[in-house]
Amino acid sequence: MLATGNRLRASADFSNTVRSGVRNGRRNVVLYAALTDPDEPTKVGFIVAKSVGNAVARNLVKRRLREAAAATVNAHPQGLNIVVRALPVSAGAQWQQLLQDYQNACRKVLDRLAAGG
Repeated sequence: MLATGNRLRASADFSNTVRSGVRNGRRNVVLYAALTDPDEPTKVGFIVAKSVGNAVARNLVKRRLREAAAATVNAHPQGLNIVVRALPVSAGAQWQQLLQDYQNACRKVLDRLAAGG
């Protein structure tokens, strides 16, 4: 489970990450990542709009993405802000599809950040 200290909550942090971060899109998610202060913990935020579905569907997608993000935080414990935007098709996605899309997008974004953006 994603710890409370690793959740992105401030609107300004979301905006900065989306505007200045590296982006990668997959079938179910679009992932944005930006480097932050190396002393700060990695933080992950989620954007799951009403277009994804009703409250039950949105919360299911958020819970699944939160679980997928916990592994990223363990692998990269400091210096990143990540925003995950769920696309409408993610409501019908199986757990494995959602996890694979998240992991592939995360890997691609981290590679681009390591290469200098």
